[in-house]
Amino acid sequence: MEPKYRFRLYLLTALVLVGCGTLLSRLYEFQILQRSNFVANIPTTHTVTVREPGVRGIIIDRHGVVLAENRGSYEVIFNLEDIYKSWQEQHEDTPTVKEIVSGPQGMPTQKESKDIARIVNEWVVPRLSAYGLGGKKFTRAVKIHYETHGGLVPFTYETDLNYSQFAQLAAHSTDFPGVSVTVRPRRTYPYGTLACHLLGKVRQWDKEDIPTEFSGRRMHYQGDERGIEGIELTMNEALQGEGGVRVLVRNEKNKVIALEDYTPPREGAEVQLTIDSRIQYLVENILRRVGRGAVVIMDPNTGEVLAMASVPNFDPNDFVPSITQEKFDRYNKNPAAPFLNRSIAGFMSGSTAKLPTAIAGGLHGSIKHYHKCIGFCQYGKSERSRIRCWKTYGHGTLGMSEAIQRSCNPYFMTLAGSLKSKVMVDTFNLLNLGRPTGIRLPEEQAGIVLGSKQWKREIRPGATLTPADLAQMSIGQSDSLATPLQICGITATIANGGKYYQPRIIRQVVGPKLLGEQNIILADKAQVKVDLLEQGMEKDQLEDIRQGMWLAANKLGGTARTAALKNVEIGAKTGTAQVSKTNLKNSHNAWTTSFAPFKAPRYAVTVMVSNGKSGGLVAGALTHLIYRSLFAMEAGLDPRLTKMGVYAGHFEPIEKIELPEGELVTLDIADTGETGNEVGDELFQEGQPILVKPKTIPLPSFTPQPDEPDGGQ
Repeated sequence: MEPKYRFRLYLLTALVLVGCGTLLSRLYEFQILQRSNFVANIPTTHTVTVREPGVRGIIIDRHGVVLAENRGSYEVIFNLEDIYKSWQEQHEDTPTVKEIVSGPQGMPTQKESKDIARIVNEWVVPRLSAYGLGGKKFTRAVKIHYETHGGLVPFTYETDLNYSQFAQLAAHSTDFPGVSVTVRPRRTYPYGTLACHLLGKVRQWDKEDIPTEFSGRRMHYQGDERGIEGIELTMNEALQGEGGVRVLVRNEKNKVIALEDYTPPREGAEVQLTIDSRIQYLVENILRRVGRGAVVIMDPNTGEVLAMASVPNFDPNDFVPSITQEKFDRYNKNPAAPFLNRSIAGFMSGSTAKLPTAIAGGLHGSIKHYHKCIGFCQYGKSERSRIRCWKTYGHGTLGMSEAIQRSCNPYFMTLAGSLKSKVMVDTFNLLNLGRPTGIRLPEEQAGIVLGSKQWKREIRPGATLTPADLAQMSIGQSDSLATPLQICGITATIANGGKYYQPRIIRQVVGPKLLGEQNIILADKAQVKVDLLEQGMEKDQLEDIRQGMWLAANKLGGTARTAALKNVEIGAKTGTAQVSKTNLKNSHNAWTTSFAPFKAPRYAVTVMVSNGKSGGLVAGALTHLIYRSLFAMEAGLDPRLTKMGVYAGHFEPIEKIELPEGELVTLDIADTGETGNEVGDELFQEGQPILVKPKTIPLPSFTPQPDEPDGGQ
């Protein structure tokens, strides 16, 4: 019995050893040889860092009225890399697209790449139809976006969802790997085109704006809007908020299962402007009576700009978050140039240049200059080399005040001739002509002073200033260019008794509170750049100029009578500049620059109109309407601000601006002032209203265009 028992024991032992060996073998195979395969299939999680855009600071007027703010935009965004990975997990094939590209040595070669646009259009877009979003396909836009950003920057598929769509998608967002709904701050301008040139506009971020630390794996970047013109550009660094960071936890199927960490975005600084939105609103409505023009209103006692208007205009809301190519082309191809801020662009200034010429006389001892006007000054042998007075038979003998009142060309031409060119150039430069004023607007032009280094370098290389050039400089003809802001600054200087204040558009910049205290980043204070009395001008000399402007507006024979008011005395000077002799009907700049009230000025107002018949009939009438609005506001008028629409402008000549019946200024006025046609053909320099280098328009963000209905590739 014992051998049989032993056999069974050995057999059992053998079976156990074989079983254990088999088990160990399989265990080795699974644990060692196939470990990587099993590890790869273990459900895991990973985190993704999402950078959220900062909240842009608001822009307000001097009274706290909000001119630029932010609204929440419900958006659908695609992370194209996540969509591609999800496709791979659920499909065996990967769609590809072949295209011809430039190969080595410029030879065409065929390139094959994954067709992310087809995956989005055929797999993602149809699934969104249940939420009323399916249908739009962006083949080209998706392809370019993926090639540019990969999975770093999401592709924005739809903006401005209604709340119902947003809520439904948010509840089912985990069903769509790579598809997210988000709320993004978007810039908005509540009053439409109001102060559009002043405020500027914004665009979306570029690839170059993405910091290097966000170029790693599992990081998504949503950038900030940035300013490209106006205050939005100059104060961009202060306005830009601080981005937030959201750390998401995703499972092995790339679905978000938790929020690990969140740092909310912070708002940028608040920028307060010097402008009064009520004045701006009234001025812009008045200015729509003309096709192209500008108005600047300053406080002559501080240099603060109270209004700065330009027509035609644009709606900055059209550029948020992006603009269609079609709408941009309508703006950009408009020959009236709606993007041009005419308030700070150079135009031939006409007889408004007689004011700095008069100041030059005062500074250099010629303010008591007298001249007998016979109707012209001769600068050559032929009659075609004459520069005439608008009053062809002459004004007779005039002093400074009467010459300003009647805007006599020969008087100021002979005055300039007695001062010589260097004195004239230096005085014009002293008054900030031919150079930017320094206002915080990036598009400001310098204008041109005849005889200056810029004139010799850019306009007439190698030329010297002739007596005829000097004569035209004194009356704002030929190549003379000045901006409405520059002329307004000079007018304010005369109004306040000789102090040239730095023109200012920013009042203060206030950052987020620190420890509960107001955090003022910038407080822009009044700054005197030039004091004419300290430069050597006498008070009575300056008073002669002021008296001339009073006579021009308030006495018969004054060229600025159209600007006058019944109950408030003003001082004013008109100007009419001839731009071209090829089409005289459409070739004048009409100016009126003024201040009021005369004895204690609170406003300096400069109006410039392209295609205006004369400064008195056109710009003067607009000046009258503006002052009526200003003093009506002081008496209690409170205009209700409403959203303003786009005004495209036109090129029609403006013969006259009609004024209300019964006003003193509606009576016939014999002396309407210069016509702009006084310069003889032999001396006239053919030109354009703007001779400075053309402005480069910053390109906005363009809205991706969906495919044609046939799904065009």
